[in-house]
Amino acid sequence: MRVRAVLFDLGDTLVDVKDFDGWTELARRVYLDLDPDELRHAYFEVENDVDLRPHPEGREAGIIDFWRRTLSRAAGREVDAATARKFNTVVHEAERPVRLYSDTRRCLDILHAEHRALGVVSNSTSEASVRRILDRVGILDYFARIVSSGTEGVEKPNAEIFLRAVRRLDVRPDEAVHVGNLAHTDAKAAQAAGLTGVWLNREGFGYGDDPPEITTLLEVPTFVRRLENGSAAPGNRAAGGVR
Repeated sequence: MRVRAVLFDLGDTLVDVKDFDGWTELARRVYLDLDPDELRHAYFEVENDVDLRPHPEGREAGIIDFWRRTLSRAAGREVDAATARKFNTVVHEAERPVRLYSDTRRCLDILHAEHRALGVVSNSTSEASVRRILDRVGILDYFARIVSSGTEGVEKPNAEIFLRAVRRLDVRPDEAVHVGNLAHTDAKAAQAAGLTGVWLNREGFGYGDDPPEITTLLEVPTFVRRLENGSAAPGNRAAGGVR
């Protein structure tokens, strides 16, 4: 097989958008005294829960509920939805730090040199907002197509958002790989749409094969080449990393 396109999630995949110290400071504006480490642990715990069970009312309601649950765990007491909504507003009004992961540009350089089409599939406010972030960190020009849930009106894990991306890149789903930091919302959802889904688990060990798991974007080009020669097929234990 030939992998003609590689798609990426945005936040926590290409760029780091987490700011636990900053969020701790912002929480004081809604009268919450939090510890950054507690907030970090709570964030990842709730993120894992949400990945397994997306909010039934969609992204906007899901974001508020995500912060309500995260702040509640970090604070050690129940935080109501109104406070979570105020906190979300404060976060969006503040200057958001966006850092390019150290492995991102090298990964994109290799894939680009191999003449693979690159795209972004993101649950985000709009395509314009994704473009601003990519431009801000200097990687916008790598991507032929950007698909945002806010613009499309459909979000991951719905298969349609992946299918729109591959159609716009003029490739078949089985000719595309999608890489994201969530095992279900990104990798397994992409698999359900007919793509090869890869889970970027930066906190893990890279040994999972359902879905295939990697720990750095530097593994993507090797994974793609192995997929082409049949040694990284889904279900193959060797798919979960390049060690």
